[in-house]
Amino acid sequence: MSDFQIIDQRFGKYVMGNAPVERLATGFRWVEGPVWFGDAGHLLFSDIPNDRIMRWSDSSGLSVYRQPAGFTNGHTRDREGRLVSCEHGNRRISRTELDGRVVTLVDRFQGNRLNSPNDVVVRSDGTIWFTDPPYGIMTDYEGDKADSETGQDVVYRFDPRDGSIEVICDAAVKPNGLAFSPDERTFYLADTGGTHQPGLPGRIWAFDVAADGRGLSHPRIFATIAQGFADGFRCDVEGNVWTSAGTGVECYLPDGTLIGRIEIGETVANMTFGGPKKNRLFICASTSLYAIYLNARGAQHP
Repeated sequence: MSDFQIIDQRFGKYVMGNAPVERLATGFRWVEGPVWFGDAGHLLFSDIPNDRIMRWSDSSGLSVYRQPAGFTNGHTRDREGRLVSCEHGNRRISRTELDGRVVTLVDRFQGNRLNSPNDVVVRSDGTIWFTDPPYGIMTDYEGDKADSETGQDVVYRFDPRDGSIEVICDAAVKPNGLAFSPDERTFYLADTGGTHQPGLPGRIWAFDVAADGRGLSHPRIFATIAQGFADGFRCDVEGNVWTSAGTGVECYLPDGTLIGRIEIGETVANMTFGGPKKNRLFICASTSLYAIYLNARGAQHP
C-alpha cells in the first residue's frame, strides 16, 4: 500500500486509499524522462546508462523502443505529437518524425556544442525550452566524458521555425527539470546545484513569463525541497506542482504550500501524467518504473 503523508488536509482530495503505488517494471540502471503517448496508449522513458529508450503499455508490457538512443534523458511531445528528446551522447535536442526518422533540432549555441541537454518542454507557440547542465559529459556513465564548450549551465529557448536559440534563464546553479503552469504565465525550474555545491538545498524557481513568451521576470524560490532534489516535475490542471523529492513525490499548491508526499522507496528522478484520463502518475525512480492513480489530471500537452 502506498505511503501517503498528508501534510495539509487539502492533499486528501488528490489521493485515494484504494489506489496504491504500483511497480510496473524494474531492473534498469537509472530511469528518466517519461512521456505519455495517449494516441498509442504507451509510455516512453529513458534508461540512460543502458543507452536505450523503453516502452511500456498495459496491453503489451515492457519492450525496447530504441537502442542505441544517444543516451537520452528528458522527453516531451511537440504540438504535432512528435517525440522531442534530450540526448546526452549526441549533445543535442532531437525530434523523432512521424515516419520514424530522428533529426537534429539544435546541438550548438554560438558555434559551441551544447553540454548535455537534460529536460525539455514545448510551449504552445511551438518554442522548445530545455536545460543544459553538464551531467552527461562529466563521466562516461550517462554519455561521453568531455569538457564544456559553452562554459555555462543555462536554460535555452529554441524556435524551430527560424532556428534561433537564446539563453532564456541563467538563474540556477545547475538547471534541471522544467515546466509551465497550465496557463503558461509561470515558468518553473529545478535547481540541483547541490550536486556541486554541498549544502545548497534543492530548489524550484518560479518566474513570470512575458506575454509574448520571450522573457522571464520576478524570479523567486517557489519551493525548497527538504529531502533530496526537485529533479523532474509536472503540473496538474489545477496548477499544483508534483515533484521528485528524494525517495518520494511531493505536491505543492500554486502558492508554494507543500500539502503532501507519496513515498516511493527509490530515489525519484522524474514523472508524467498519463493514461486515458491523464490521472495516472508514472514515476521514474532509480531502477524502476512506478505508477499511481490520483484524483488529479495532468496539464501537459498533447
